[in-house]
Amino acid sequence: MRKSVFFSVAAATALVAGASVAAEGDTLAQVKSRGELLCGVNTGLVGFASPDANGNWTGFDVAFCKALGAAVLGDSSKVKFVPLTGQTRFTGLSSGEVDVLSRNSTWTFSRDTDLKLDFAGVNYYDGQGFLVPKSLGVSSAKELDGATICIQTGTTTELNLADYFKANNMEYRPVNIDSNAEGEQQYMAGACDSYTTDASGLAATRAAFANPDQHVILPEIISKEPLGPIVRHGDNNWGDIVRWTLFALIAAEEYGVTSANIEELAKSSQNPEVQRLLGTTDDLGAMIGLDKEWAKRAIAASGNYGEIFAATIGEQTPIGLPRGLNAQWTQGGLLYAMPFR
Repeated sequence: MRKSVFFSVAAATALVAGASVAAEGDTLAQVKSRGELLCGVNTGLVGFASPDANGNWTGFDVAFCKALGAAVLGDSSKVKFVPLTGQTRFTGLSSGEVDVLSRNSTWTFSRDTDLKLDFAGVNYYDGQGFLVPKSLGVSSAKELDGATICIQTGTTTELNLADYFKANNMEYRPVNIDSNAEGEQQYMAGACDSYTTDASGLAATRAAFANPDQHVILPEIISKEPLGPIVRHGDNNWGDIVRWTLFALIAAEEYGVTSANIEELAKSSQNPEVQRLLGTTDDLGAMIGLDKEWAKRAIAASGNYGEIFAATIGEQTPIGLPRGLNAQWTQGGLLYAMPFR
């Protein structure tokens, strides 16, 4: 109880600080003045956000931050990556420790309203699953009655797990962890029978194992987990910049704009939407405090949405994720950019 009270007070303090950050001036001006974008990311999840031995960050969520840095500051390298745990990510954003959170975070009612956060959109449609060793002899989550399960605290995963087991009249013993690295360590040490988190996270975790084929992601998906970048309430213009940067990456894939042909299309495309997107005609950037080529730079930084997906978590990577729901709407998926006009 004392821990819960302390967390509530800390969260409330962070939210007040966040409101102060927003009141002091717009985030865009602060980022430009600083000359650096502060991006909150996972403490380490291969494929989504992880540093190499030299401290260079790569991954799906990292690529979005680089695109945003290119759009706002003209340079995708002007991004500082701030690793945040499941428990510290929202207070880190609310307090102004980071300008944007791009960290496997699910859009929920309470986070949007009670925590006073704004989700800029969905960049990955996910769902919660279960990872188990083949040696356990389990082929369904409904066979996990009485199992010990590693679970990150301060996440929707924790709540979904309780709901699922209650609905199926089963029991489990939680092993609380603070990060994916700890979850991987505890799972591999045999401290839990199963590790549960977003299915994409499980695929990333399994890919890092020395013997990934000895571990199975069970077929049940027990929740909806729409993941996306987040900003603070109270700065609508900054929210627009983050939202439309995401839309720019999605729209670029739909219209065939890639990192390889972007310069050519900027000069020759006859598609009015592409012309507006790349700043050839109109000046959409002026409406959000940026120049005409902000979206062009965002796309050029790491490629369009499809290029980023393929390079970081796609089927040809060790993570091996299919596009599935994250395909373009024209390909049977849910990805849909709002019109650039």
